[in-house]
Formats: sequence, C-alpha cells, structure tokens
Amino acid sequence: MVHDTSKLGFETRAIHAGQQPDPRTGAVIVPIYQTSTYAQDGVGGLREGAYEYSRTANPTRTACEQALAALEGGRHGLAFASGMAATDAVLRTALRPGDHLVLGNDAYGGTFRLIDKVLTQWGVTYTVANLSIVDEVRSAIRPETKLIWCETPSNPLLGIADLTALAELAHTAGAQLVVDNTFATPYLQRPLELGADVVVHSTTKYLGGHSDVVGGAVITNSDELREQLFFLRNSAGAVPGPFDSWLTLRGMKTLAVRMERHCDNAERVVHALLKHPGVDRVYYPGLPEHPGHELAAKQMRRFGGMVSFTVTGGGERALAVAAGTKLFVLAESLGGIESLIEHPGKMTHASVAGSTLQVPDDLLRLSVGIESAEDLIADLSAALA
Repeated sequence: MVHDTSKLGFETRAIHAGQQPDPRTGAVIVPIYQTSTYAQDGVGGLREGAYEYSRTANPTRTACEQALAALEGGRHGLAFASGMAATDAVLRTALRPGDHLVLGNDAYGGTFRLIDKVLTQWGVTYTVANLSIVDEVRSAIRPETKLIWCETPSNPLLGIADLTALAELAHTAGAQLVVDNTFATPYLQRPLELGADVVVHSTTKYLGGHSDVVGGAVITNSDELREQLFFLRNSAGAVPGPFDSWLTLRGMKTLAVRMERHCDNAERVVHALLKHPGVDRVYYPGLPEHPGHELAAKQMRRFGGMVSFTVTGGGERALAVAAGTKLFVLAESLGGIESLIEHPGKMTHASVAGSTLQVPDDLLRLSVGIESAEDLIADLSAALA
C-alpha cells in the first residue's frame, strides 16, 4: 500500500493521497462515514487519533483534506462547507479590527460582498488595486496591511498576477498573500510553491467537477495557521458533511484528465470566438496578446477552461446571446463537466455594481466543459448569429 505520496506524480496523488484501502473491509474507495458521533473507550479515555464528533472531524473529511493538501503541495488542508465559508475563515483568522487588506480590482463578487458589507462593519478596511501591476499594489500597502487577497486568473476578466512578486511585497510588509486558486486548480498552478501563504478553493468548481456538491478548502504550510483555522471552523461549525467530502474526493481523482480536456476545448472555443464578427474582445491568458500571457505561461501548466468575451451591440445583445445557447447552460458557478454561460454583471458579480469592481455589461463568461468542442462552437455560433 502507498503511504507516502509526496514524491509521486500529480495524477497518482489525486488517486492515492489519503485514500488507503479501508483496513476493516478492504474497500478500495474511502467509505462515507455517515455518522455524527463515535463510541469512546470511557469518559476521558479517547484513543489517540480517534474521532469523537463529526463537526470536529470525520474520517471521510480527513481523507479529503489529506488529498487537498497533497495536490496543492501543502502540509495542511481543511475542508469547509462552501468556498465562501473558507474565505470567511481565512479573513477572520488573518484580520482584526483596524487591519487593512489589498483586494484585486477584478475579484469574485461574493468575496467583495463579504469584505465590503461584512468585514468593514468589524473595523477592517481595504484598498482595491490592479494586482497585475506590482507598483500599484506596492502603493496600496499601508502600515496596517495584513493581507493581500489575490485571484489569478481572476474572475471574470482573467487577469494574471505575479505570485512571486506579490508574495515578496506581502512578506516585506509583514502581511500574508492569500491566493484563490479556484480557476487554475492545483493541476495548473500551485501558489504555495510560488511564495503564497494560503491557498483557498471553492471545491464546488473544478475540484468537485460535476456540479453536484458545494464546498470549500484552505491549504497552508503554517502549523499555527492550521490550528487557528481548525479552532475557528470547529467553533463556528462551517464543515462539509461526509457525503459532500466524499463527492469532492471522488471529483479530485479525475482532475488532471478533466483539466486537460477543459483546456483543449477552451483553446478551440477561443479561436472560434476570435473569428466571429459578433465578438468584440476575448479574454483568455493563452492568447499571445493577453497582457499576462508570458507570466501565465511561466507560473501555470496550461491556461485553463475559463473564457470571457464581450459582444458587439452592448449589454442587451449580451443578454440575448446568454439566453440563446442550447448546450452552454445559462447558470452560475463553473468548473463542471458541462459547459456554462453567464452574464457576470447580472449574475455572479451583481454585488459589485456601482463599485470600482463593476464589470462591463456586454461581458459574458464561459466555463468550457468537456463535451465535443465542435458542438460547443456550433452552439455559440448559433447564439451569436
């Protein structure tokens, strides 16, 4: 049996890390331990490594967390009930009233809403900056800055940030660099290896991969931060159930092969969009003209399955295109095996309307699935016609 997976390839770790055959039955797939509590040997006699209550720990969740850590190349992984629960836990652990953070000007709407509407009531302040411009980030840092929150590629404009440079800036200022790696996944990019302190995921997306589970994750090399996050999660209770943990674990097994197909299809869709007269601009880091292309090529394995584009004719035309596809399902979220289309301004990023993070109203975002690329291109072409 494989116990130490640290020196194995990514695909092997995805299938074996934290996933030994069940010692009692020999089951090769980690069981769903659908239980809330566990028998103890006696009052105060809990065995070392034993479980006591599933809010604190559950064997299925433990296996999921070990796999998450292994894929990101980190020492510790913690699973949460959602990506926003993971985000909230990191922010509340890293920040105190009076602290300041730097947020990207192209951040996920839910993250902005949490910071702008919730954390500011707690006395936290923030500055928005273009994380692709290192000097702009440097200017945004204050003496009270404790955290830089980064998405790369960003959501929804697919901006690319230099993680090594941002980590150096953060550490010089006595702050932490937190990277939301949901779009890239650990298959394409591993921020901890580039200097990040914390990696956050919505495991709902590519890691789960099948649009059938909601979850989040935090991965770090810091023993102290792991203990703080574990304590907060246990105290606040934002834990995934055993079945959710099992679904996420199941999804991660095929992450590598799925991401290759996502990337293949996205590249073909991008080239088709570039040729279409109804498309104004395409945002994809795999394009040589993308301002972050060279950096993305350096810190990512490939360029991902997310594509954004603007249409000619303005916002109403974009809404019509979004409603006109048949294979691309009009829906929020991303990273599943099926292709999705959405209008960020009206959907995932509605909460940033009127702010410095407001997105163009003629922008559409695609999560390119693993269907036949020819069928996907034909579907988009018909909607754009």
